[in-house]
Amino acid sequence: MMEPAMSTALPHVGSYYAASVAPVASRASLQGEVSADVCVVGGGFTGINTALELAERGLSVIVLEAQRVGWGASGRNGGQLIRGLGHDVERFEHLLGAEGVRFLQEAGTLSVDIVRQRVERHRIDCDLRWGYCDLANNAKHWQGFQEELQALQAQGYPHPLKLVTKADLPQVVASDIYAGGLVDMGSGHLHPLKLIQAEAALAESHGAVIYEASPVRRIEKGAQVRVFTDQGQVSARQLVLACDAFLDDLEPALEGKLLPAGSYVIATEPLGEARARALIPQNMALCDQRVALDYYRLSADHRLLFGGACHYSGRDPADIAEYMRPKMERVFPQLKGVGIEFHWGGMIGISANRFPQIGRLPSAPNVYYAQGYSGHGLNVTHFAARILAQAIAEQESRAVDLFGRVPHRRFPGGKRLRSPLLALGMLWYRCKELV
Repeated sequence: MMEPAMSTALPHVGSYYAASVAPVASRASLQGEVSADVCVVGGGFTGINTALELAERGLSVIVLEAQRVGWGASGRNGGQLIRGLGHDVERFEHLLGAEGVRFLQEAGTLSVDIVRQRVERHRIDCDLRWGYCDLANNAKHWQGFQEELQALQAQGYPHPLKLVTKADLPQVVASDIYAGGLVDMGSGHLHPLKLIQAEAALAESHGAVIYEASPVRRIEKGAQVRVFTDQGQVSARQLVLACDAFLDDLEPALEGKLLPAGSYVIATEPLGEARARALIPQNMALCDQRVALDYYRLSADHRLLFGGACHYSGRDPADIAEYMRPKMERVFPQLKGVGIEFHWGGMIGISANRFPQIGRLPSAPNVYYAQGYSGHGLNVTHFAARILAQAIAEQESRAVDLFGRVPHRRFPGGKRLRSPLLALGMLWYRCKELV
């Protein structure tokens, strides 16, 4: 039996990703007093890529990670690299104007291209494959895909798109429960732990210093920010908070604007290439449209990685494998009884409006933050890192300021009631899907 999904004793306990990469030596924890131009709190995709972008621009950077690099959602996620920043950016036109909305639309594509270019430029081995399909659960979703296709074409989306009818869907996925699909060849999937480990090494090669096992306990703001860990402290001109679901009480101004939610993944035994390709013939990543969505793809060694079941209760299922198995077998009844070799979970940061929170604190303009990716973290973290670095190193803050104009309300109920209240609200939405 595998250990609990959220154990802090080891990184990625039970994760297929951790089992399929070469071990990486632990980095030292922070001891004593050090200084840098920028201190970054968090060693996930946001923090590591911000450090890389800043170091490439010649700034000295120190990263403080409480566990190991990629320990949180960055090294545990479903590995789906999908265009877009969030849900329906057009709803913010009254705040940002038509030009601002166009920028967000283009950013949704650029965010994927940043990953594409980095992998190609540095020849990063992270099992990157192109091809993604949104799956319609009903006729309403199918109609929405037709409208989305027209909108993307009008925006000049540069990658091939294709509507797939229910009759043709077996060319994409061997399941008969869907009403159709929308294929996007500009999105895809990859091994996230391989990617972030490579990016951390790149950041260090450019001079960034990464400390692991160094949880931040306290921050003192001012012209020089001071960041305190158990064994040391960092002085820096600028600070970046890149903690996402693990921010806790570190910054009161952001407290309550982010809700940690659990998401879970299982990995089957190796299926063999023929059986795996019979499930997903074109080796695409796939995702349905329900509130409690399913997302899945094939691994490089021909396993099915199947995830979803976003939990807002704060409690993990007692047995993730048996909790997720019926969901997988509903989509693929032909896998009934197949062996599940890995199962794991992790926390993602959810914003109330499902839009990323990127900005700087009004009371401390040298403190930046990025969080609340709401399931789009693999691509948006890279975009957030790019615009944070531009704001800090180049004094080009228009993009960060644009994101800062989108308001983010606090979840109601306080610490104790936030998760139960949201869990009830999500149950209501799930019940609506059944009628």
